[in-house]
Amino acid sequence: MARKLLFAAATGLVGAALLHILIILALPSFTGKDAYTRVQAEGPEDTFYSLPDTAEGERLANLDPYVKIAVCHFDVTTQPVRLLAGKGPGFWSLAIYDSRSDEVFSINDRTSVDGGVDVLAASTVQLGRIRKALPDSLSQTITVELKDPLGYAVLRTMAPQASFEESAREFLAGAVCTPFSNY
Repeated sequence: MARKLLFAAATGLVGAALLHILIILALPSFTGKDAYTRVQAEGPEDTFYSLPDTAEGERLANLDPYVKIAVCHFDVTTQPVRLLAGKGPGFWSLAIYDSRSDEVFSINDRTSVDGGVDVLAASTVQLGRIRKALPDSLSQTITVELKDPLGYAVLRTMAPQASFEESAREFLAGAVCTPFSNY
């Protein structure tokens, strides 16, 4: 009898612990505080938004003094999105996430074709159409297949000293996140 009672108590404790972990992991999606929702709150889609260096209410903020960040959310349901930026002032990286904040793709200045950002994100069907008749404008573009049509991109660049701040901000300000309709 004591063993049955001990087994029931242990099973209850393990079940309660698993339930609490599940609730904690699911909480951001229920509260609207998940990364995708917070990126959407920055403004309309298909535009890079540079994050401020200080936290302002519910806005996303760039809290690393040596890194400058811009974010863009997009929807490739009807057409692909093209992400472009010139050569950065030094190290830069671009990461693409789906709406569940799972990283789908990443690239940096050392792995890009010519040191600049040139990425096309599209659905499987859209990429198939594009590859059948690849426009010359996409000959050096890196294509990324998205399973989820909703997503966001995070563009980061280093500014390790005050003298890099202006060029880092200019790099992010020149970044483009735009629908691609030439297919």
